[in-house]
Amino acid sequence: MKRADIDLFWELLHALPGTDDATFLYGRDTDGRLRERNLRRYLELMDSARPRMLLIGEAPGYRGHAVSGIPFMSVAQLRARPGLITGDPDGDGFEIPTDPPALSEASSTVVWRTVTALRGPPPLFWPVYPNHPHEPGRPRTNRAPRAAEIAEGTPIALALTAAFRAGTIVAVGRKAEGALARNGVTAMPIRHPAQGGARIFATRLAQLDEEPASSP
Repeated sequence: MKRADIDLFWELLHALPGTDDATFLYGRDTDGRLRERNLRRYLELMDSARPRMLLIGEAPGYRGHAVSGIPFMSVAQLRARPGLITGDPDGDGFEIPTDPPALSEASSTVVWRTVTALRGPPPLFWPVYPNHPHEPGRPRTNRAPRAAEIAEGTPIALALTAAFRAGTIVAVGRKAEGALARNGVTAMPIRHPAQGGARIFATRLAQLDEEPASSP
């Protein structure tokens, strides 16, 4: 089966500038290289899994994606045995960062608790803005991405969407839904699992999993 062509995705991702309050996660420093290796491994595994759904979230959080390099994954998911994607007793082959600011993230925990109960492969995850937005001078915080940042990041999400051609696209939160709609992509909206939305998120995702996928 033909593999996903993600060259454009990587080109656009590497061209995204970081700022003083939005950290680019895949730089040439040691942590950035580890995050990129993990992301490449993740996309390789998901390409083999042929996901039926693509979940587009908002932005990386400092306890999860900003540590692991993978959306909705904290160190706890990187370490999972068996692997959450492959089911391999030795794990999925991700690298574990040294001295992370946190070992787990609430959203990542809820998301993976939900998707492991779905039929078939887990959904593919990506944010509409892939830099980590934080308060100025405080990298271990999270803030909502600005409209201009979302506009910068959306083409990267669209490139990944086109490459994987998942049958169902799900927008996690209103910012992702709006960004996709402005670019002509119809996505099923779903509540973000944070701030009391865990049960609604899990219920709706299970419903979407039972629906037949639309043609990509």
